[in-house]
Amino acid sequence: MDKMNKHVKEYLLGFGLSMGFYIVAVFVSITLLKRYPDLPFKTLVAVLPVIPILFALRAFLRYLNNIDELQQRIQMNSIAFAAGATGIGTLTYGFMENAGFPQLSWLWVLPIMIVIWGIATAVASRRYS
Repeated sequence: MDKMNKHVKEYLLGFGLSMGFYIVAVFVSITLLKRYPDLPFKTLVAVLPVIPILFALRAFLRYLNNIDELQQRIQMNSIAFAAGATGIGTLTYGFMENAGFPQLSWLWVLPIMIVIWGIATAVASRRYS
């Protein structure tokens, strides 16, 4: 097994476990908030799903620090594009809300950025292959 495969496997394991715990945390958080609307610590319960996301970020940062420079460049360009496109897109939609468009939850910002990042990574990877 070469070094790259080892790092990919470590990343996939860490990210996969984080996403599994994220799903459980979302389910637990929503269930508790619906079942017990007057919880004294409901804010903590509401943000419970953020904890596994922090571990997913940690897994990605470890992966990013262990890949070669070309892969790092692809990732950084993809992340920069995703951040810019998401920022411009959400800013634009925010102005559209002033014109009567329905309000969207902030929960959609990170998933939108991740989808754009994935697409940008695929496009950038094809450019270098």
